[in-house]
Amino acid sequence: MSPQPQAAVGAPLSRVDGRLKVTGQATYAAEHEVDGVVHAVIVDASIGRGRVTGVDTDAALAHPQVLRVIHHGNAPRLPYRDNPGSNNPPGRKLRVFQDDRVLFHGQPVAVVVATTLEAAQHGASLVEVEYDTEDSSTDLHEAEPGPPDDYARGDVEAGLRDAAVRLDLTYQLARNHHNPMEPHATIARWDGNRLTVWDKTQWVAGGTQTELSTVFDVPLDSVRVINPFVGGAFGSGLRCWPHTVVAALAARETGRPVKLVLTRRQMYFGTGFRPSYEYRLSIGSDRSGRLVAADHGIDAETSSYETFTEAVTAPGQMLYSTPGVRQAYRTVPLDVNSPIWMRGPGAATGVYAVESAMDELAHELGMDPIELRRRNEPAQDPSNNSPFSTRRLLECYTVGAREFGWQRRNQKPRSRRDGDWLIGMGMAAGVYHTGVAPARSRARLNADGTAVIESATSDMGPGTYTAQTQVAADALGLAMRAVTYRLGDSLFPQTPPHGGSMTMASVGSATLDVCNQLRRQAIQLAVEDEESPLYGVPADEVVVRGGRLHVQGNPARGETYRRLLTRNNRDRLEATTSFSPPQAERRSISAYSAVFAEVAVDSTLGMVRVRRMLAVYDAGRIISPKLADSQALGGMVGGIGAALLEHTATDHRDGRIVNANLADYLVPVNADVPDLRAIYLDGEDYDADPLGVKGLAELVIVGVAPAIGNAVFNATGRRVREIPITAESLL
Repeated sequence: MSPQPQAAVGAPLSRVDGRLKVTGQATYAAEHEVDGVVHAVIVDASIGRGRVTGVDTDAALAHPQVLRVIHHGNAPRLPYRDNPGSNNPPGRKLRVFQDDRVLFHGQPVAVVVATTLEAAQHGASLVEVEYDTEDSSTDLHEAEPGPPDDYARGDVEAGLRDAAVRLDLTYQLARNHHNPMEPHATIARWDGNRLTVWDKTQWVAGGTQTELSTVFDVPLDSVRVINPFVGGAFGSGLRCWPHTVVAALAARETGRPVKLVLTRRQMYFGTGFRPSYEYRLSIGSDRSGRLVAADHGIDAETSSYETFTEAVTAPGQMLYSTPGVRQAYRTVPLDVNSPIWMRGPGAATGVYAVESAMDELAHELGMDPIELRRRNEPAQDPSNNSPFSTRRLLECYTVGAREFGWQRRNQKPRSRRDGDWLIGMGMAAGVYHTGVAPARSRARLNADGTAVIESATSDMGPGTYTAQTQVAADALGLAMRAVTYRLGDSLFPQTPPHGGSMTMASVGSATLDVCNQLRRQAIQLAVEDEESPLYGVPADEVVVRGGRLHVQGNPARGETYRRLLTRNNRDRLEATTSFSPPQAERRSISAYSAVFAEVAVDSTLGMVRVRRMLAVYDAGRIISPKLADSQALGGMVGGIGAALLEHTATDHRDGRIVNANLADYLVPVNADVPDLRAIYLDGEDYDADPLGVKGLAELVIVGVAPAIGNAVFNATGRRVREIPITAESLL
């Protein structure tokens, strides 16, 4: 088969949905027009643990616009069948209004439904809840951990005992919240036994649809989830949260469509978060810097009712060649709501500790941090001895050092000034595994020469609409404007979660496959049509460009899709595909990065400013450079937040989050963001998937926080092992 011309893939194109978004025409979950909709407001628990002993609803129900107040005392019993295909962690998920137990501060204990939002808000303020309060445990450092999840290779104890240099380090990572611009929201409507929800979610089918199907025990095809746009999520939409069940329950009980929007405050306990961690790391090397052993002890917060875990241990297992590695990952059950994956899940946490420790070891050895990393570069994946598909981390170091001007870095801390500012440079490596999962897609080629492709994936901001359109346009040989990509509806073919950097590899591969099938259908129709200029031409010698089929190398001999289909009295051609990841030889497939940061620290006040940042990525084939830059710069901004600003503050007396708003929970703003630059190594990885992509969206935040922390040490000589790094920690 002659290769298809590539006109869209690799081009720096603007978002196909950009105009809709900047003009306010993109419709988000709470903005859909649903006839007869009423409003719901959740009443959340004001204690950290205990039982509800009474719910006084008289004052709320006296309000003329309040329709219902639902709580555990009057709510119907819901089936809550098991949902094994979901993203729910092991344990017993929160079952709204099914008993009197309060498991965390902010848990839904009632919902008020009214004809207007204002009436629902007022009604919620009138509900009086009485409690039998129990002592709550919300402090990671004072609670009892669960049993460890262990990993080991080599003789760690002997390696550390005999190491020429040994460091024993402890890192503290604060809890972070996603804080997307669009709040989590659901509109629910029942039509008999059929439920339609407009929901903010990153998993239309396997997440919200299957969860509601199991909670209410209705057939899967009786639940429709619609979600064309997501205003940011960063992982917070990767499972169906209790408020969505509350909305559906309220709609069924009132017989009216119900809209429920979480407030900004409620998003801090109504959805998940990146859990806090204590990461203890003992690391040893010989005098030449070659690692001999590493002992990792990791404590992570989780809820008391579910055990959330993430891939924190992976970087410590495979980023460097280390003969002896031991890891003990312990979850610490607390009286909090369940955590969830947040951008760079697991890897961002693990890399922070590993890359901070590598910088500390380099300083102890008097060695350049890049040289230390080069000396410990593995030839194959040390965690399982499998070969790497592609691993160009050394090239990332070389390109990054050259472009950033690393040679200007003074290895001696606190040796460079700019007036009152201490200047330092730091770097860190990053890694994120390449995920790929089965996905389905449907495509239609119309007689007018346009095409429509459909799948049930989501677009929370990375540009799914655009990148999938690029792949489809090239596979069909059409201009971008002739292709419409539709997503965000559970009626469309099923796809995996929109997260984990797997959408392009999985859904993109399905898009490529189905559009290739559709193009081949058209080619076969042409070469078998006696009236076609392509009659009798071998099918593998025909390509399509600009909607015109022609012989490879002979553009004059051919015809358009429009002419071919019209002559054959076909109003369309259709295809559906199910993509499955290739079952190839086992390889270690990940994307890699090298992140470089320069910071300035006020020598008197301890304020930290990131002056510039560069990251070099080994992420396989880049489908859309403009979207890639958007992802990379956004990830670096998120990393600045994690390193210097973001910290969920909890009152451990009752688990109340005291900075549950965007005024007190600090995130980077324009004034915090410096000159940012991203470089992508040319290449592809077809061991990963048919598109040759390795994933970018998660990787871009991994390694940013340790690069900044290492730069702060180079600037000040103060090693801060707790993020966020605050002015107080540097004074």
